[in-house]
Amino acid sequence: MSAVAQAPLLVGRYAIFDRIAAGGMATVHIARLVGQGGFARTVAVKRLHPQFALDPEFVAMFLDEARLAARIRDPHVVATVDIVNGDGELFLVMEYVEGESLSTLVRLAREAEARPPVDVAAGIVAQALHGLHAAHEARNDLGEPLHLVHRDVSPQNVLVGTDGVARVLDFGVAKALGKLHTTREGQLKGKLGYLAPEQVLGHPVTRCSDVFAAAVVLWEALVGKRLFASDSEGNVLRRIMDGLVDRPSQHAADLPTALEAVVMKGLAREPFDRYESALAMAEAIEGAVTVAPPRAIADWMRGLAGERLRARAELVATIESSSAVGPTDSGPRSGVTRSAVAPTVADEPEKAQTSVSVASDRERPPSRRVSPAWIAVGTVAMAGVIVTAFVAGRNASRVEAKGAPASTATSAPSGEVPAPAAATSSPAPGSEPAASGQPATSGPAPAPAPAPAPAPVPAPAHGGAKAPARAPHVRPSPAPSGTSLYTRE
Repeated sequence: MSAVAQAPLLVGRYAIFDRIAAGGMATVHIARLVGQGGFARTVAVKRLHPQFALDPEFVAMFLDEARLAARIRDPHVVATVDIVNGDGELFLVMEYVEGESLSTLVRLAREAEARPPVDVAAGIVAQALHGLHAAHEARNDLGEPLHLVHRDVSPQNVLVGTDGVARVLDFGVAKALGKLHTTREGQLKGKLGYLAPEQVLGHPVTRCSDVFAAAVVLWEALVGKRLFASDSEGNVLRRIMDGLVDRPSQHAADLPTALEAVVMKGLAREPFDRYESALAMAEAIEGAVTVAPPRAIADWMRGLAGERLRARAELVATIESSSAVGPTDSGPRSGVTRSAVAPTVADEPEKAQTSVSVASDRERPPSRRVSPAWIAVGTVAMAGVIVTAFVAGRNASRVEAKGAPASTATSAPSGEVPAPAAATSSPAPGSEPAASGQPATSGPAPAPAPAPAPAPVPAPAHGGAKAPARAPHVRPSPAPSGTSLYTRE
């Protein structure tokens, strides 16, 4: 493994570096969380393979894994830190654990023509069972049981850290209440050689199904080879359904009888013949043999996989030094600059990253934003109203300057002759009416008014003073309601 870190992929605050593991659905990368004030943290990021990233079923499984793993709080379960969305691609962020999977350790021991020590194998599986029990007891935000079943317990999903602590990971196919993804009828979830008989037969799975898979893991760790190895999948399924299981002592004669009894009870064909919980099986293992403490497990692992661990430690050290930040920096200082990296998923600091909350079992509805098209329509409509108001205002000014039309003149008191409008000129003899709605006059035309001043209004009957006629006042209404924008007063 090279100690030269590749150019990172930037997703929000995370710089994703080299791949350290790969599976059927996703790859796992070393990454760095870089924050303000010099804060930085090394994490592991799980990334779906491109062919699965656009599949709604696999995306739902991915989200379920994050939501369910976040509900489990135990030192024997790999903690989920975050899940981020960058350009439509999901990334699951987990704590980084320096170590190796149990499957790798068993394989390295087999290549060295050895088997894991009995106390080490027993200690690793007992710790993993404690993590499984914590998963089985997980509850949602309301304190209700999730009835979670892992369904994929295998040596690949047991991570042994350099601190000697075993941790369970990968809840991607777990079964629980309130999941986004539902298994289709007839679908098998999990690795073939670790399925419980009830899973193969399509019966409901329970925590006892995980107990069966853990017993298979313990059998293989003690013996150093696969339990249900066969040249065809059909033979594997037949052996599982028929309960055809060899006793561990047939392949490892030095195994303690009490520990072998624990293994065989965990491998019982019927769920009610097994241990009722992962915790009960862990306690049975610890009662059958003296399990190795974490320090002894760490020493054994370093002696077996020292070169792999050193190479990965050098890679992590290179990544951490190249992405180091100062107290006032907001990003990587060298080797992870935005101008010198490979194409990024999200390369704009102001671009909001969608973060999905994994600590809650309820999804928030997406925020509603006003479309730019509606903003444009509203702006045009407002401009139209302003122009209409301006034109109407100019027309009203002209009306005031020329005088009110005859149709708007107020009626005079009884017995009086109303004065003509100030702005209306007398028609010539034989001419047409001056305005629409005005009756034509007959006989000699009266003399035109010598001045533009309004004509006097006849005095009231009681002999009061004469008042000049006033043109009607026009004012806009407070709001454009009704049938017109303006009303007359």
